[in-house]
Amino acid sequence: MAGPTDAMILAAGLGTRMRPLTSETPKPLVKVRGKTLIDHAIDRLTQAGVKMIVVNVHYHADKLRAHLGKRTDVEIRISDEIDTILGTGGGVARALPHFEGRPFFVHNSDSIWVEGYGHALERLKARWNADDMDSLLLMASLVTSMGYEGRGDFLMDSEGRLSSVPEGRLSPFAYPGACIIHPRLFEDAPRGAFPLLALWEKAIERGRLFGVRLDGVWMHVGTPEAVHDAEAFLADLAPV
Repeated sequence: MAGPTDAMILAAGLGTRMRPLTSETPKPLVKVRGKTLIDHAIDRLTQAGVKMIVVNVHYHADKLRAHLGKRTDVEIRISDEIDTILGTGGGVARALPHFEGRPFFVHNSDSIWVEGYGHALERLKARWNADDMDSLLLMASLVTSMGYEGRGDFLMDSEGRLSSVPEGRLSPFAYPGACIIHPRLFEDAPRGAFPLLALWEKAIERGRLFGVRLDGVWMHVGTPEAVHDAEAFLADLAPV
């Protein structure tokens, strides 16, 4: 199926909320059911046809580099952020030359989900339309999400178009950390550190931010408690 064959995994965070598990280990190397978080993400992406993955590194970058060097099934490139943390938006902006103008997946390193009907990344690829979209986000129902604390991230209409959640309102959807981005999203982007949300808000104004609902259960693995809960939930299921 046509769609992006490049991806970026965001892996440069400090993992503060995951301590003490991250005292000497970067969060992407924390294990859930015997597999590191970043390997969960890499496996998901390669199953969706991704051939090249950029990974940004900062905290315990040497350990993450050594681990990634063991993967031989996919091309992995390192985007070095040892000098400074750039945030989600700034981190992707630094890595843009690797994609040479092509749309690409972005995947958070602390996101795991159990598929329901079909495969979420394949559904993103099938829905992606570069003519109409600057970014297409996977959206998880709060009813079938674990480890998320918030009032929902976006509203989504019947056509999948996303909008901001007004103050005082709730949304039934959270962003589970997987999307497709077109490099044009970064036109006139700030320099230095900034969040992807700043660019998504501009895409909303242009009517070019869309979502696809995840059919499955999403687990945000951001704390030691969330690791325990994810492992308990997955205990009786096939490996993800």
